[in-house]
Amino acid sequence: MHGNFFTSTGSALHAGPERIGDLLNGDSGFFPFERRDEDGLQTVLYNRAHVVAVTVSREEPRQEAGYGVAKRCAVAMVLSTGQRLTGSIRVYQPEGHNRLSDWSKGRDQFQYVETETFAVLVNRAHIVEITEIQS
Repeated sequence: MHGNFFTSTGSALHAGPERIGDLLNGDSGFFPFERRDEDGLQTVLYNRAHVVAVTVSREEPRQEAGYGVAKRCAVAMVLSTGQRLTGSIRVYQPEGHNRLSDWSKGRDQFQYVETETFAVLVNRAHIVEITEIQS
């Protein structure tokens, strides 16, 4: 699916505009999306629980507070669609609680995975397998 999210010019969570990650990790249920296909543009509602992954700008995860100091882990994962994704994650936890298993229990349903060319917000409910790899 290609299209546009409707985000706010301000965020209640941080300074600056709302990010796609903020929107997806917000209230449960549906969110509006402007879908672009061969018929043009159409606004549809998607249920967050059924969204597997969303490709976003490589810059979006870098705007997270603590990004520069969060532990980076190289990972390989298999999603419920069968898609394989290799990239890196950032673990925003105190020392001693910054393992991959701690990341997997995070409070946000959608987590950033950074690849060499793009960033992906992955719905943790759709991760079937995740393995830490040597980078």
